Amino acid sequence: MATYKARLKEFDAALSAEEVDLRKLKDLCFHGIPDEQGTRALCWKLLLNYLPAHRSTWSQILNQKRDLYKQFIEEMVIPPGEVKDDEESCRTDVTCADHPLSSNPDSLWQAFFRDNEVLLQIDKDVRRLCPDISFFQQATEAPCLKVVNSRGLRRLHRRVQHTVLNSANVERRGLGITKIALLVKKAQEDYAPMAEGSEAHWEVVERILFLYAKLNPGQGYVQGMNEIVGPIYYCFASNPDAEWRKHAEADCFFCFTNLMAEIRDFFIKSLDEAECGINNMMSRLSEQLRLFDQPVHSRLQQLELRPQYYSFRWLTLLLSQEFPLPDVLRIWDSLFADDNRFSFLIHICCAMIVLLREDLLAGDFPANVKLLQNFPPMDIAVVLRKAAKLSGRRNSDCH
Repeated sequence: MATYKARLKEFDAALSAEEVDLRKLKDLCFHGIPDEQGTRALCWKLLLNYLPAHRSTWSQILNQKRDLYKQFIEEMVIPPGEVKDDEESCRTDVTCADHPLSSNPDSLWQAFFRDNEVLLQIDKDVRRLCPDISFFQQATEAPCLKVVNSRGLRRLHRRVQHTVLNSANVERRGLGITKIALLVKKAQEDYAPMAEGSEAHWEVVERILFLYAKLNPGQGYVQGMNEIVGPIYYCFASNPDAEWRKHAEADCFFCFTNLMAEIRDFFIKSLDEAECGINNMMSRLSEQLRLFDQPVHSRLQQLELRPQYYSFRWLTLLLSQEFPLPDVLRIWDSLFADDNRFSFLIHICCAMIVLLREDLLAGDFPANVKLLQNFPPMDIAVVLRKAAKLSGRRNSDCH
């Protein structure tokens, strides 16, 4: 207990400095962030480059970003028909660019209908987000009033009831795999929307992902992004400080955007073979395994059990589907704090395999595929200590 209190004091001292020493903060965060008084939420904002080191600028930056996010909602979530229009004739003239029946490709209404195709996939994914906890089904205490107090199509889930699915997912047929499932976690029923005046946390996440897709048309939404944004939003929306919780949506959006800027290449199929692509990451993992545990590597090679069969999901989704949410938060403390965070991700994945070596050496192809695709419950501290040791860190004590 004394050690834990000492760590809290170290974090308090680091975060209360007029200029946060990011090098020192990263060293502290790598070994786990105490989830008290919003410490993790604040650290993640710093580690994901949402907040700068100078405390004096935080208030101004937060106000600017949160106002910008409100503007995004007004411009991209509110349907075109609700925008003030001085030309009354435009409401009845079907040739008008902003009329729902307009055939003009630049029409806001045409964009509205196209958006619904992507929105359907987002809606489907967020309704099953983290089904092992009830958090995302619960009502947020800070709903977007411009959305929940309306009866129109501002509530995104209402827009997708009769649209056709047409968006990308994490399947990679080019790897010779028929399907890469998004895991065993399954909700018995889709989450239900809240009544007028309220909205559930999953509805907030839906809006974040929709805006991200709108603002990144070259990439759009890819199935699995919901598993990346979920832990960030949970961390921010669970902050003990009510004022920080109030702005969890906007803060999460920008932190998620910054993180996606680093890992977005994993979600772009055309970059699979690039140095920054997912195939290179899987090759690096295979090489690490060969160096650290030649017998296990040889066994998997003998069985033709390629990394694509299990590590594609591990790497693309930052292990968010392999462990319970509290463990994912702990893993991400280390990933976000590591200067070469994707190198450490590979070390974690390698540690996961090495820790299963006895079973893998004895198992056949079906048994080993099942084991690796459904990683067994394990103390996350054990996994991280092993990963830190494999990475050559002097202090491999990960809490």
